[in-house]
Amino acid sequence: MIRRLARKSDHNRRLLLSAAGLVVVTIPVVFGVLHATQGRAQSQTPNVVATSPVYEVASIKPNKSGDNRIRMMYSPDGLSATGGTVQMLIMSAYGISPHQISGAPSWLNSEGYDIETKMDSSTADELRKLSDDERRDQRQRMLQALLADRFKLTIHHESKELPVYALVVAKDGPKFQEAKPGDAYPNGIKGPDGHSGMGTMMVGNGTLTGQGVPLMNLVRFLTRELGRTVIDKTGLTSKYDFTLKWTEERQAPMFRGTEGSQPGTGGTAAPESSGPSIFTAVQEQLGLKLESQKGPVEILIIDHVEKPSEN
Repeated sequence: MIRRLARKSDHNRRLLLSAAGLVVVTIPVVFGVLHATQGRAQSQTPNVVATSPVYEVASIKPNKSGDNRIRMMYSPDGLSATGGTVQMLIMSAYGISPHQISGAPSWLNSEGYDIETKMDSSTADELRKLSDDERRDQRQRMLQALLADRFKLTIHHESKELPVYALVVAKDGPKFQEAKPGDAYPNGIKGPDGHSGMGTMMVGNGTLTGQGVPLMNLVRFLTRELGRTVIDKTGLTSKYDFTLKWTEERQAPMFRGTEGSQPGTGGTAAPESSGPSIFTAVQEQLGLKLESQKGPVEILIIDHVEKPSEN
């Protein structure tokens, strides 16, 4: 049985998520494509804006495959996830990383769900007319509505002074190229429609490739990978093409836990190659540098969440 979702009211008007975006995460990570990944969420109430679209239908079932793979992918008219955890959904819905989540029950990142959602054709058509940023915002509102309706999620935000990394330009300057406007990338990363284009990132096996993306996409990836908020202080505002290669850890920080994670904690370093650390790779390959600082970090506090009824 597939349950239809009712529209909900909300006082929150700023939500960040990947727009036309595709997000695929596999454990261990084999292949992933990210279209304009998430940004930092602002303090907000747990409901969703009254005028925001919602998924017309949604099916949520516990994943019983036992293979530990996780996949989450957006299509033009819906969202599909295999083995997706509620933590992963919250990260996408609120544009945050695991270290920004507090008060989570143990099952939030240990129990996976198979999810299929669809929006009605008129909503899908309206989203296609939006800019990438606008479409991202609407998709995030839709996912928040799903979490509030099916997982009974309520939250609030607090700001804490925590260690952060500042991403700055290194001494010799950037070592990556500015993207060419309108570049179709005929030999580039293929999206779900089989076409290549700007605004895409691919990550897997210690390699990150950016294809016509703003540096904020790199910042968001580094925040998840390092388990610490990264702040863009480069002053670079264009879209860029780049490739980053480093030695991965066995367990990606984005799946290590929900609070207080620091780089190198909760996972075991496993040099799968003789490549550099991600810190060295960022400096040597991109001409950027990660500097340790302290700063305000938005923390999402979970007030209530429930396991959904199967349908």
